Amino acid sequence: MPGPVVVVGSFNVDHVWRVESLPRAGETLQGCYTSGPGGKGFNQAVAAARSGAPTHFVCALGDDLGGQLARMLARDEGIHLHAQPSDAPTGTAGIQVDREGRNHIVIGPGANDALDAGFVQGRAELLADAAVVLAQCEVPCAAVLSAFERARAQGGLTVLNPAPANVDIPQELWAATSIATPNETELAAHLARRHGIDVEADALSTLDDDALHAVARRFLPRGDVVVTLGAAGVFFSPVDGSPLRVSAPRVHTVDTTGAGDAFNGALAAALAVQRAVDRGMLLQAVRYASLATETPGAALAMPLAIDVAGRFGACAG
Repeated sequence: MPGPVVVVGSFNVDHVWRVESLPRAGETLQGCYTSGPGGKGFNQAVAAARSGAPTHFVCALGDDLGGQLARMLARDEGIHLHAQPSDAPTGTAGIQVDREGRNHIVIGPGANDALDAGFVQGRAELLADAAVVLAQCEVPCAAVLSAFERARAQGGLTVLNPAPANVDIPQELWAATSIATPNETELAAHLARRHGIDVEADALSTLDDDALHAVARRFLPRGDVVVTLGAAGVFFSPVDGSPLRVSAPRVHTVDTTGAGDAFNGALAAALAVQRAVDRGMLLQAVRYASLATETPGAALAMPLAIDVAGRFGACAG
């Protein structure tokens, strides 16, 4: 039985336009509109819960229809919700998705910016009991740091998805991170911001294992790094030991929104059972994320563990 996964992060109401091609500056396009739940935190919480882990979600919500939606969906998904009330509106996101599944996203943080360290500290018992605490940077870093420090003090694993790429993450939060899970853009952006190291994000997946391992070691010298490489799969750079690379399966991608969140939630659920990353765990998380891209949307596109097993079979360790 997996231990609890606690996700600290954002909830957004996603407003999605599907278009033939992503618009250029000044261009107006006609598209098909839908709306649904999202936010990196909630996406990851749904992925962890649907992957079989007992899941708690710590967030901030407005007193509005978006907040009501979050509470209803958390209940339906079996997610234990710990929501700080806010006078700000519940977070929103504007998303454009082209025919190849690529996207542009603009976030309106709203209540997500109100999540504070004091509210998180009030969940001390929950964090102390967590097997894994997973967070991103769509909520204030001070709140995430509070959660990570409490979890680390009790021996829990902390997993930081350093997204969005433009967030200036304090050194204290990096130091409290057991495992970082950047994508190529995030890895390049944080290397440039923190270390003045310029690397081309698009070129990272083409580096050989030794070269990418060296880059990852500069990124988080005292923690493990899992770099998601989109359709190229995932690269694991352990703080001790040899790196490894896992390819993604071929799927019929219709929407990549939330694919990284799917990976992170599935990885956290696996880490709640087995605390050390291995090839089988990475393969399972890559398969989970790949299958999520076959369904439009974000949180509600997350597959069930039984769907992944039925499509790809079981993973060996």
